[in-house]
Order: sequence, then C-alpha cells, then structure tokens
Amino acid sequence: MRRVSGCGAASAPAGASGRLAGVDAVRGLAVLGMFAVHVGPGPEPEGAGYLLVAADGRAPALFTLLAGFSLVLAQRGQDPSQRPTGWARRWRPLLIRCAVLAVLGLGLASLWPGILVILAFFAVYFLAAEPFARLSTPVLTTVAAASVVAGPVLSFLLGPVFGYEASGRGLVPEAADLTSWSGLGAVLLELLLTGAYPLATYFPYVLVGMALARLCDVRARSVALRMAAWGTAAAFAGYGAAWLASHVFGARQRLLEAIAVHHPEAMAATDPVREVLRGQYGAVPSTSWDWLLVADPYSQTPLETLGNAGVGCALIGLCVLAARHGVGARALRPLTVLGAMALSAYVVHALVLAGPAHGAASWSAWLAFSCAALALTWAWQRIWAGSPLRRGPVEHLLRLAAQGRIRP
Repeated sequence: MRRVSGCGAASAPAGASGRLAGVDAVRGLAVLGMFAVHVGPGPEPEGAGYLLVAADGRAPALFTLLAGFSLVLAQRGQDPSQRPTGWARRWRPLLIRCAVLAVLGLGLASLWPGILVILAFFAVYFLAAEPFARLSTPVLTTVAAASVVAGPVLSFLLGPVFGYEASGRGLVPEAADLTSWSGLGAVLLELLLTGAYPLATYFPYVLVGMALARLCDVRARSVALRMAAWGTAAAFAGYGAAWLASHVFGARQRLLEAIAVHHPEAMAATDPVREVLRGQYGAVPSTSWDWLLVADPYSQTPLETLGNAGVGCALIGLCVLAARHGVGARALRPLTVLGAMALSAYVVHALVLAGPAHGAASWSAWLAFSCAALALTWAWQRIWAGSPLRRGPVEHLLRLAAQGRIRP
C-alpha cells in the first residue's frame, strides 16, 4: 500500500494577503508532492527521480506543519471582539469540524484507494492543538522544540508495550473498525501511537508550525529571509546529522546487526535498513536505539522531524518572499489556488484512486493528476469568485457544518 500525504483543513482564502498567498503556495507544492508519491513511479535517486525522492516523506510533514502555521494565522486575523467565548462556542465548531474530517477519513480509507488516508489523524491533531494554542509564545516554542525529540522517543519506548517492537505499524483506521470494542481500541491506538501518522510522531510538526507562526511575522521581508535561511540550516542539521551517525559513527553497522536478529528476511535486500522502514510507517522499530538516528522518509525520528520542519520553514520563507512581488505572485498563483483548495483536491484524488486510477504509478499519471488539479481549482475559483464556494466544495461544506452559515 502506498503512502499518503496529509492535508490541512485550514487554508487562506482566495484573494488573501501576500503572506497567506505564500503559505497557500507552499501547500500547493505539497499537493503536487503528494501526487508524485501516490501516482508517480518509485523514488529512485537518479535523473528526474530526485524530484520524487524530495517529495517522499516530506509532503505529509509539510501539510502537517502548515496546519499548525495556518491555525495561528487564522487566530491572528480574527477581530478580538468577535472571538468565541465560553466552552460551547469555542469547542462546538472545532468538534464538528474534527468529526467531519474523521468521517471523511474513515470513509475514504474504507474505499481502499491504495493510499494511507490521513484525514482521521488530522482530526486528532486539531483537537490536540486547541490547548496549546492558549500557551504563551515562549512556552509554546519550548514545548514545540521538546516535542521534536520527546514524541519519537515516546513512540520508541511505548511500541514494545503494545506489541510493536519489531514491526506492524502503519495502519489507518477504517469505518469497519468501529463495529466492535476491540476495533475501537485498535483505532485509538493507531491514531495516537501505531498508525501511519500517529499523534506521537506527527503532532510535533503542528506545534512547530504554531511556534513558527507566533515567532515569525512574515509580513516583514527580513523575517521571511531569516525563515528561509534558518529553515535551510535546520534541514542540513537534521539530515546531515543522520548521515554522520550512519556513515561516520557506525550507526548503520549496528542497525544491520539488529536487523539480522529481528528482521532477517530484510538482509537479502539491497538496503536492509530501507527495507525494514518500508514496512514501518510513522515510527521506527524499537529494537535498537540507533533507529532514532536515521532520517529516512516516514521514519519520524527526531532528526527526520528536524530536517522536514526545516524544509517547511525554508519553503514558507521563500514563497512568502516571492509573493511580495507582482511577478512572483503571478507565478505562484496556480499553486496558491491549488493550496487554498487542498482538502478538496485531497478528497477528489482519493476518490479517483479508489476508482478509475487505482494502482496508477507513472510520470504520465503524475502529470495528469497535477494538470487536472491545477486547471480544475483555477476554473472553480473563477466560476465561484465572490462566493463562499470559492474556498472549495469540501472546505465550504466543512465550514457550513462547523458554523451553520457563511457570512458574506
């Protein structure tokens, strides 16, 4: 089963300011990366295959980081006098929104589209983010930094407790799982710890995104430049440290020794480490502490999380810088429109993969999905310009369900 990229439900509306247009452009890039992972050929490190290598593992991380970033931007854009007060007014829209996302996720996963559907996990992320949104900026930043290490380590320690020491992680919940108490318990465990995108290893991206949005007011050109520079540095630090640990400090050799004991069937593969990780999404095995030093796609170790978060930070800074200028904004416009309708694009592409395009895996399939998504989202916003529907059909329905009506 192929891996899936996540997509946030919160996005900037069409016609938003340059800083939000830049954020949506990054989300649009993540959508194209998601298509590459789902319907493109295998990510081989040669020629054009490097584009697929770049997308592999980073697209879901980017979506998740952008979800946290956009949550803070949405709160910042609210009129303080109109912010909801009281438990019911504050939590009811959130609970409804998360319930709709969960239903969508369970339904799409039940169709077996050949991808690991993330929407139910996003429902948990948004619920978990609410208390953290009320922390002060210094506290939130400290918690976000600590979570990059604490989340993966917690997953590593708790895996054996629930019977996942060597393998078996990476499932996604389906509607049929909710028909029994044991199935319900399995769903909760998948969402929190053992699934393809569990809270323990993916929620740090949400916290990092929230902290970045608090710390970095990208309306200032200098701040966007610093985001690009520091994001690049963080990416090199994360991926570079993993390379040094593997090739200089002997972590790879120790991992091969652990694989020979716990995963002997993988020793015949060209790369036994990658072979083990291909069957262990969202976390690493708990058979050796050296697993926490890798940064391979979907390993969700501290070093991969740092590297992926750095890529996201750099892309936000670069796209926001480009969106500040007329030429750059026009060049990014197709990506901005696609990113603003990312949830609709996600749902539609999953439905197509469950039907006529099931099993697609070629460059032509990626081009077809990408061109269709860019053209259809552009046409949708042209047709529904000036209407709340311009946000996208699924986004509009989600907003209606949560709020009951849309203000002009």
